[in-house]
Amino acid sequence: MPRIDKPSRPVPPRVAQAQKAARASEFAMSCTDRTGLVLRTLAASKPGGRVLELGTGTGVGTAWLLAGMDHNARLITIESDPVRCAVARGVIMTDSRAHLHCADAAEWLTTVVGEPFDLAFVDCRPGKFTHRAELFARLAPGALYVVDDLLPQPTWPDDHQDRVDQFLAEIQDESELLCTTMHWNSGMLLGVKASE
Repeated sequence: MPRIDKPSRPVPPRVAQAQKAARASEFAMSCTDRTGLVLRTLAASKPGGRVLELGTGTGVGTAWLLAGMDHNARLITIESDPVRCAVARGVIMTDSRAHLHCADAAEWLTTVVGEPFDLAFVDCRPGKFTHRAELFARLAPGALYVVDDLLPQPTWPDDHQDRVDQFLAEIQDESELLCTTMHWNSGMLLGVKASE
């Protein structure tokens, strides 16, 4: 019997390229294929949409998002580490739909202007543990808010569980968001910004 969490198609070439780059740079915090499958599907639900990723890493999640986006969608992805930025740039530089900013996500959220986003994948502390109000203010009504790594991971620092517990307690009371937590892979939260 086939497993339902396996990709229905082979891993997209850009994802495989990003995974290879992550291994070569010894970056161990990329999103997994199971998370990537969700990202690809959600990105496909926003034709012509504006997609935001906070925490590019070496570009694995970015590549999954691009695999689901149509030709008219656009992605902005933010990474603070210059070494990881350089690796990710090598992965996505040939895709004109993607724009990588090597910047602090918290700082970027407080200064960015422009059209609201239709989907935000948050894979770093700003937008998840801090600066949520700034992020939510930049989401369109009906926009998707996606967070992973909510179940214990071997890469977590000692104080990280408390941070996650506080996030999970606070996010349930977020008036702007209708959300569901899922025991899927590393632990995910899927939210939708309420219509105004």
